[in-house]
Amino acid sequence: MIVRVYRRGKQIVVAACDRELLGKTFKSGELRLNVSKQFYGEEFGGEERLLEALQSCTTANLVGRKTVELAIRAGFIDRAGVLYIDEVPHAQLFRF
Repeated sequence: MIVRVYRRGKQIVVAACDRELLGKTFKSGELRLNVSKQFYGEEFGGEERLLEALQSCTTANLVGRKTVELAIRAGFIDRAGVLYIDEVPHAQLFRF
């Protein structure tokens, strides 16, 4: 998995995706998902790093079967809230 953490004041944003999806664009109807290196980064993070980042984030943007499934199993994402774009799972997490 690719994991990138952005910190801006009190906001902590996690961007994570399955490594093999990096640099690809997916479309489904009017929806378009660009898994760019500029946003997701290129640093391999692994499961432990992602779970640690999700513990403290205020927002998360997750793409890919492995990444989203890990977040579901850990209780961060509800399966009903997953959106599929060209059969690729995408989920977002917001904490207020």
